[in-house]
Amino acid sequence: MYNARILTSHDYEALEKLYEDFRSKASSEYNFELEPLEYDGFLEAIDKDLIKCIVLYEDETPVAFLVYTTAISEAIELNIIHSKDKTNFTEQAKELLTKFLDVTKPLRREKIVCYPMLGEQKSLISVIAKLGFKFVGIEVLRYKFDSTASKEIFDRARVVKLPEDYEVTHWNDSYFEDAIEVINESFKESSDALFDPRFTTREGTRDIITKIVKDVYAEFMPNSTSVLLHKGKAIGFAFMNLTGGTIVNIPLVGIKEEHQGKGLSTIMLKHSMDYIMKTIKLYATPITEINTTTETNNLQALRLYKNLGFLEDYSYPQSYMPLEEM
Repeated sequence: MYNARILTSHDYEALEKLYEDFRSKASSEYNFELEPLEYDGFLEAIDKDLIKCIVLYEDETPVAFLVYTTAISEAIELNIIHSKDKTNFTEQAKELLTKFLDVTKPLRREKIVCYPMLGEQKSLISVIAKLGFKFVGIEVLRYKFDSTASKEIFDRARVVKLPEDYEVTHWNDSYFEDAIEVINESFKESSDALFDPRFTTREGTRDIITKIVKDVYAEFMPNSTSVLLHKGKAIGFAFMNLTGGTIVNIPLVGIKEEHQGKGLSTIMLKHSMDYIMKTIKLYATPITEINTTTETNNLQALRLYKNLGFLEDYSYPQSYMPLEEM
């Protein structure tokens, strides 16, 4: 007999073994890039209301849990559903999701739910589809610095000559307002806006850019972030973040519509990659790769990254639930 309830301090000790099982499998089974919080840090985040956890009990023994947060974006971000017993994973996840939807119902009138279904969680597609979730396919691409294939592709990449009146430079805070305009225009009607509605408004986009440059998501790399100028006006951006001291992530690339189709995004990305490679060579930094994500059906973006040596690693369903109707 299952019983799902919000984790409280009364049950902290009982959950530890199951949580440590998740940590040991976070990379191998869920494709986590970085090691999850240690258990004490996990509990501290709960105490500070940064994350919330729903635990599924069988005869008062924790058998599965679900973690979500409402603190980082305008969405309810479902981070992980974990069960030690994969034979009952689907049934246990359904119990957890039912409790999750019940607990978050008032909030879902104002916030969508987003859920990146990484690794083993792909097996839950049929379950959450029946609960009203929709899906966007996401592809993960990597440029690994120890990959001979990536280096060879990069070295012979097709890059157009920078046209007259254009210039590529590094990030400066004076470009902040221009970045809001460009990224909002680039993403407001994209699939990203389906699971992160901040992209649909200027103020929402301001929040995203602020959290990138203020190191909320990861360590911002201003010198590696490329800005495309046209007659001195910023009209394109390729943002770079550093996670865990070793992995560069590209969170956003955007360019104003009237400047698209000229190969300028490739120029921006190569400018950033050249700078990162130079930094690695000069200072022996421990950076091992640059990675990014894009929709599986965004052929233009896939071509852009593959032209510069990025290789497809894996794909996953990015699920989301629209607002709860009144």
